[in-house]
Amino acid sequence: MDARALGTHGRQVDELISLGLPTVAGVTVPVAEVASLTEPDTAGAVVELLQQLSGRTAGHGERPMLIRLTASAPVAVAGLPPDLPVIGLTPRNSAAVLDAVGDGSVLHEVWAGMLRMIGEHALGVPSARLGDLLLDLADPREQVPALLTALAHEGTEPFPDDTARQLALAARTMLARWETPRAARARRAQKLPPDLPLALHVQALVLGPWQDSGYGTATSRDAETGRFRPTGSFFRGVRRSAPRPPHAEDLSALPGGPGLLEHALLTLEQHFAGPASVEFELRDGELALLSARVEASTSARVTTCLAVDLVRSGARDEPAAVEQVRPSDVVELMHAQLSLTGEERELVRGLPASPGAACGEVVFTSDVAVQRAAEGHRVVLVAAETTPADVPGLLAAAGVVTTNGGLASHAAVVARGAGVPAVCGASALRINRTGDTTTATAGEHVLREGDLVSLDGRTGAVYAGELAITAARPPEQLNIVLGWADTLRRLGVRANADTGRDARTAVELGAEGIGLCRTEHQFLGERLPLIRRVILATDPETEGRALAALARAQREDFRDLLLGIGSRPVTVRLLDAPMHEFLPAPDQAEDEAAAVRAAALREANPMLGVRGVRLALLHERLYPAQAEALFSAWLDVRDQGVTPELEVMIPLVSLPAELETAARQVRASADAVAERSGVDIPYRLGAMVETPRAAVMAGELSRTAEFLSFGTNDLTQLTYGFCRDDVERRILARYQATGLLSASPFVELDTAGVGGLIEIAVRQARAVRPGIKLGICGEHGGNPASIAFCDRLGLDYVSCSPAGVPVARLAAAHAVSAT
Repeated sequence: MDARALGTHGRQVDELISLGLPTVAGVTVPVAEVASLTEPDTAGAVVELLQQLSGRTAGHGERPMLIRLTASAPVAVAGLPPDLPVIGLTPRNSAAVLDAVGDGSVLHEVWAGMLRMIGEHALGVPSARLGDLLLDLADPREQVPALLTALAHEGTEPFPDDTARQLALAARTMLARWETPRAARARRAQKLPPDLPLALHVQALVLGPWQDSGYGTATSRDAETGRFRPTGSFFRGVRRSAPRPPHAEDLSALPGGPGLLEHALLTLEQHFAGPASVEFELRDGELALLSARVEASTSARVTTCLAVDLVRSGARDEPAAVEQVRPSDVVELMHAQLSLTGEERELVRGLPASPGAACGEVVFTSDVAVQRAAEGHRVVLVAAETTPADVPGLLAAAGVVTTNGGLASHAAVVARGAGVPAVCGASALRINRTGDTTTATAGEHVLREGDLVSLDGRTGAVYAGELAITAARPPEQLNIVLGWADTLRRLGVRANADTGRDARTAVELGAEGIGLCRTEHQFLGERLPLIRRVILATDPETEGRALAALARAQREDFRDLLLGIGSRPVTVRLLDAPMHEFLPAPDQAEDEAAAVRAAALREANPMLGVRGVRLALLHERLYPAQAEALFSAWLDVRDQGVTPELEVMIPLVSLPAELETAARQVRASADAVAERSGVDIPYRLGAMVETPRAAVMAGELSRTAEFLSFGTNDLTQLTYGFCRDDVERRILARYQATGLLSASPFVELDTAGVGGLIEIAVRQARAVRPGIKLGICGEHGGNPASIAFCDRLGLDYVSCSPAGVPVARLAAAHAVSAT
């Protein structure tokens, strides 16, 4: 029978018996028969059966037994009647029972509690009368005789000495307690039927010496290490429902040690295929289980270690183990976490832009961040937003907080790539500048330079003061699970990486190549003037000198990048950044002419202005210079035995003619390098699909492009007509709160709209070029739900930040199992 007939506890006990595990001797009275237990004849038969099962005599003999009555419903429910645990105890046998136990203080307390409940609900004694009596007498040894007297004089009948009659009264008490207004309110609060029934469970409470007896709870896994180790609490004495919990000891105090529980917990883990939790009793040195269940709330470390152990024991196969570990578990294991107690002061909450935790001193400029970090201080850079000029400070900081920008903003993208925790779009934080002094205010709290703050890049919360951080310590089992995931997934997993350091990190984390190298990120910080001089040049000679310097720097950067990624695919996107990220502020220009030129180039909407291929068509030598630097760097690393698979990508195309023009420029550079070196450099040429027009023209683009990569950040922005930095900060939270959107489309790919465009592009591209390589390189490449969509579309790979690679590997395997 199932829980509908036996109650949840009865079903659990049946399960334990079927597994051959020791259980407390007992009888379950099914839902349909519970009323019969209120009859003394039925109760007597149950007592007789219980004595046969336990080999003990109720309330008598050298090895006495008492009876516990407990209840359960067909579903898990709060507010069940408390246990009645010492049925069979009387003034006549109490001396012998106490002699067997060796300590009577707890036994009297439990006895008093049971008498009060039976008196109130079965014998008609007013609750207030019983409560007053207990308040007047503090010692349970005095409470018991007083309660017995009150029941005899004021109840419908005296409390009986006969065990069967006590059991019948206890059953009546349980059922009456379940019908009280208090119990009815509990059911309503849990949205349960008002007539939800009970099953009753009669259990043998085997008594023995205090030092060899008790009860407790145990789980199979150590939460800190994730390894199999019985952990829990042990209590001396008799299980009871008491306002004052008894003193708890850990399982090392268990007579016989924690090893007594190992066989049962291992058996249950393999049966549940999950971490097991049990309630147990130890009586006279004998272990018996009361209940067992899967531990509902477990750490990522426990989940991952258990998944591997279950495979090694033969209880599960590798695909099931991979499915058991969640992408959120990988995030938890790969990144540091704040150790929260609930007493923290939260200053502000923004967008969770880059996972991890950080504590440090507040600084408001990149220069100060670099200086303080060099002096050995941990700093948190707080800014309205960041630009390429701020990258040195962003990389030097332990964490970053911006008041503007979204998940695809400059700060968010750079922080994710560098593995720096970041919170963006924290609009409730106000930065105030008065003369030479800068402060930030969050409500009434004022932050000054040097004040300590802590941030959680996984939740977007920023706290006052320095909080404890739990460092990331992924167990070796995580790599095992990810290795299994690699054998199951169809999608390739690459990384968005711009530097050799990024590339090496990506490879260490399992990336199969680079899906996006943003060459504009190679002009950050000190190298920003290189690209500025190209853009601000007013004559061919000046532009030529600037391009030559740019190409020398890029060749060096490309060489480091290619060595970092090794003989793997690497997609290099030629320059694509909004103009405002390159142009100097009026007070930062090299001279007055540069300031005037910069002012003339400023755009009303840089995200839709002169960027990507458009900039290259205005500066016709820009892409050839970049391509030549890349091909030359490939030759450099080939001499060291490394042969990356080059893929040169043209960004922000909308017209097939744009792509054809840029392709001719790249091919001319390849030919020039080949003529100079005598080596034909193998490479693919492709396009980044970032505009809706490119998506619906993918067939035409594929006549030139050998691969297409979907830049889903911009494609989402342009499909919705959203400015990603503005709407994430001001609009999307309201859209989600009111149900207009279920998730930010910049976090989880909009499969209906943006996904529909990608689906059109895939179909058209493969119709023209069946073997074309297709992938995505926007931030959605690390989102599990988006990865599942990419798998269904049959894309070849996803690309995400290096830190997101392990999550993507697992999510890609989950996508296969979901189809």
